[in-house]
Amino acid sequence: MTAVVEVLPVAPRPGLRWFASDTWVVARRHLMRLLHRPDELLGTLLIPVLAVGMFGFVFGDALGAAMTVPGGEYREFLLPGLFALTMAFGIGNTTISVAADVRGGVLDRMRSLPMSPVAVLAGRSLADLLTAAVELAIVMTLGFALGWQWHGGLGAVLAAFGLLALLRVAFSWVGILLGLLVSGPEAAMKYFALLFPLAMVADTVIPTDLMPGWLSGPASWNPLSATVIATRGLLGNPAGPATSWVAEHATGAAVAWPVVITAVCMPLALARLRRLAR
Repeated sequence: MTAVVEVLPVAPRPGLRWFASDTWVVARRHLMRLLHRPDELLGTLLIPVLAVGMFGFVFGDALGAAMTVPGGEYREFLLPGLFALTMAFGIGNTTISVAADVRGGVLDRMRSLPMSPVAVLAGRSLADLLTAAVELAIVMTLGFALGWQWHGGLGAVLAAFGLLALLRVAFSWVGILLGLLVSGPEAAMKYFALLFPLAMVADTVIPTDLMPGWLSGPASWNPLSATVIATRGLLGNPAGPATSWVAEHATGAAVAWPVVITAVCMPLALARLRRLAR
């Protein structure tokens, strides 16, 4: 007598929902780790506070007296630049954290789970974005204390913060890629030291047209410059004269740069993750 075995249909794996769930699990893990490490949390939040303190309170009066900002005063010109710097400085923590996860075998354990490799890295990027929202709120609060305010409508303000979020996502993928490439957290710290001058050679603290001629050209093409100029325009804050192609097309460039950076770094990071798993 032959037993009849009924073969039940296998339910299809819910692709997008499964990916979103995996991404949130990874992001939540990073956020919880940050909350349980006060020193790391303090370091993350301290950078934007120091930036506002240095350029807003310490050097603000001197820089404001040394330059003329068309259509407003220096601190209103400065704050959108500090918003973008806050987004950029997140690269350091991302690179160090990813490098530590590689050394500690955390990524290997995640890859052993039934989890999308893309979600493993996308979760890290999502955690960075949520952390950036807290950092940005701190900088905004300090900006209000300095007398900064926006003058645009609600839609323009939301668009400005959307551009900043897009920039942070792009830079988080840069940090993820660097964290997968470096030999360890110690090496990652050296890359963070290189970030500071690169972030300053942009339209963040002073207009690029006040820089030396040999520097103003490259500075205007810095991805930070496009986001800063577009953000100033959307928030109704004063900006320098539009003397470059990027300044004349700031909003389009502020969207294009992060998209290009993400499109380059994301597949490279995934390829590196697969290579590390071999």
